[in-house]
Parts: sequence; structure tokens; C-alpha cells
Amino acid sequence: MFSQFKEWYDKRHKYARNWKERSGGKVMGCFCSYVPEEILVAGGALPVRILGSHEPQNVTEPYIFGMFCPFCRDVLAQGLKGRYDYLDGITISQSCIHLRQSYVSWREHVEPKVFDHYIYMPNKVQSRAATPYFKSELEKFKGAIEELTGREISDDDLDRGIAQVNRNRELMHQVYEFRRGEEPKLTGLEAMYMTVSSTWVDKEEHSAEIERVLEQLPDRRLDRDTGARLLIVGSENDDTAFIEMLENIGATVVVDDHCTGTRYFWNSVEPGEDRLLAIAERYVKRPPCPTKDWEERLRFPHILKLCQDFNVQGAIVIQQKFCDPHECDIMPLREYLDDNDIPNLFLEFDVTVPIGQFRIRVEAFLEMIGAEDLF
Repeated sequence: MFSQFKEWYDKRHKYARNWKERSGGKVMGCFCSYVPEEILVAGGALPVRILGSHEPQNVTEPYIFGMFCPFCRDVLAQGLKGRYDYLDGITISQSCIHLRQSYVSWREHVEPKVFDHYIYMPNKVQSRAATPYFKSELEKFKGAIEELTGREISDDDLDRGIAQVNRNRELMHQVYEFRRGEEPKLTGLEAMYMTVSSTWVDKEEHSAEIERVLEQLPDRRLDRDTGARLLIVGSENDDTAFIEMLENIGATVVVDDHCTGTRYFWNSVEPGEDRLLAIAERYVKRPPCPTKDWEERLRFPHILKLCQDFNVQGAIVIQQKFCDPHECDIMPLREYLDDNDIPNLFLEFDVTVPIGQFRIRVEAFLEMIGAEDLF
């Protein structure tokens, strides 16, 4: 049922190249989920999230510090190896310093040189000035995309872009609802294929596939025990081998909080007369990543609500090695989960995941959850 999403995941570069050939449109590489896809869609461009390959590499050391997070180094390696040579441009909305360095190094050293645009999004999104400031940056971004594509982006175009991206988010919400029940209708791995593939597949095409899946989900029954209901929370994660391992040893990932999961699609743009202001407000108010979750930590109550809504029995707290923003959040987040009686396990990720070691630790964690459920 979810095979199309898996194919898109496995053949992401082939998909983007084919889309470009058949549409004649521009393909924009996005370094962060805070890039406003609505404007790109409105301009007839395809947003493509730049992700790593989870393969060892030895090409980034001259361009980026080895103690930067493995995800950022893996992302840069994909550019240096020419795997995204079909891109017409790259863009980033202000993120952590490691990912920003990947963007700058890509811009300076990856061939062929392409259009680039840095979106200055405020990190202090809790400021009253954040939304109007970000709107002013989106005006510059819109102008840059118009120059790249050679066409004006009208209000009607923006309405179309907002509607297409919102519809895709709403449909993914509907699929996630089928993970809430006592017997989820899909696995965490299937949900990951769906959500991550949305970050580079044409939104209308992706939404049409979700609608097809939604017609079949109500009558679906998985031939497996649900086991422990888990939340994955933390750094960027599209590591399908890790999720598959979790679900092969007595667990089901029923929900997540990371930037290639729910944080990517959880809230929608509320349409308004000022389209760019509406888009800015959506990104300012979305469930935040740690770089933007201050002075008050607002993501912790959101994570707790996910645990409650999806009847989570345990949380796997993940961190990309050397990820400073999440590293600062790990201790208070785990204390918060402990205070709310949610067992949790911390795992530190690298470019490749030590599946064997992680399996032993996860199995012990699942045994602990099972023992607690007996009392």
C-alpha cells in the first residue's frame, strides 16, 4: 500500500530529474524545513529537501569541521559527490550553525554553481517582531524566485501554493490519525516513507497518492503485534534501517517529533488577505526546533501532548552526534519526560547507525517498559 512512497524515497534523484524534464520547472534544494515551500510551489518550482545518504564519506573535511554533526557533513558530501547536480538553486532559512556552514560550503565549492538565497528567519520566534520581520524576508525571497523563474508570482499563485501545501499537510494528518488506535493501521516505517518523500515530490502528485492510501486504510489490518508504542523525538531522522529495527523487535513507532516528521507538516497556513504575512506566521508558530524554542521552551508541552494523544508508552530520544541545539535540550527533555512518567532512552546517531549495538539497548528498554506495565 505504501510502496509508491518507498520508491520515491529510494529513487529521489531520479524522481526530481524526471519532474524537471517533464515540467520544465526549476528544482530548488532546501537545507531546512523552515524554507517556505508555498512560495516555491507558487513560482512553479519543486522544493527538494537535501538529505544525507547514511554512507561513510571522506570528501567534506577540507570544507567543514569534522566535529560538526554527521547530518550536516553528509548533506554537504551529497553536493560534493554531484548527486544533486540537477538543482537550479539552493536555499536555507536560518538554522543551526552547522547546517548554515554546510550551505555556505556548498555555495562556495559545489559545481555547477547555482542560484542561492539565504532567508534570514529570526531564531527568537517568540518575539512580537518575528512575524512581520520574517514577512519582509519572504518578500525578498519571493522576488528572488521571480527573478530565477522569469515570472511574477501573483496573489492567485500564492493562493494556489498555500492550498497545495496545506492540502498535503492535512492529508498526512489524516494518515497519522490511523496510528492512534490500539492497533495502528500502518507502521512507523511506512509513515516515514510517506512523510520524508513529501519533502521532494510534487505536492499534488504526493497528495493524490495519500488519497489513494486513505481509501484503503480503514479496512487495513496489520499482521503483527503492536508491542510497545514509541515516540521518536530529537534531531533530523530519516534513517529507515533504524525504524525498521525498532519495529522488528517488539515495538511500533506511533508518532514522532523531528524535522523530517511531524514538525515538518504539523500546522498549516491560515489564509489571509496578506498572503506573505500568513505564510510567515505559519513558520513562526510551527512546532519549533531547539534553535527557535526560547526563551520559554514551548516544544516540551507539545511533545507531551503527542505522547498523550497517541498513547505512547516510551520515547526514544535521538541526537545527531555533536548536534549542539538538541544536545542542550536532551537533559531537560528527559527530565520533563521522567516527570510525566514517560520512560525514555537516549541514542546518539552518526552517519551510519550501529544497528547491532542499538538493538541490544532498545531490547533492554522494551523489557523495562514491559516490566513496568505489569505493576
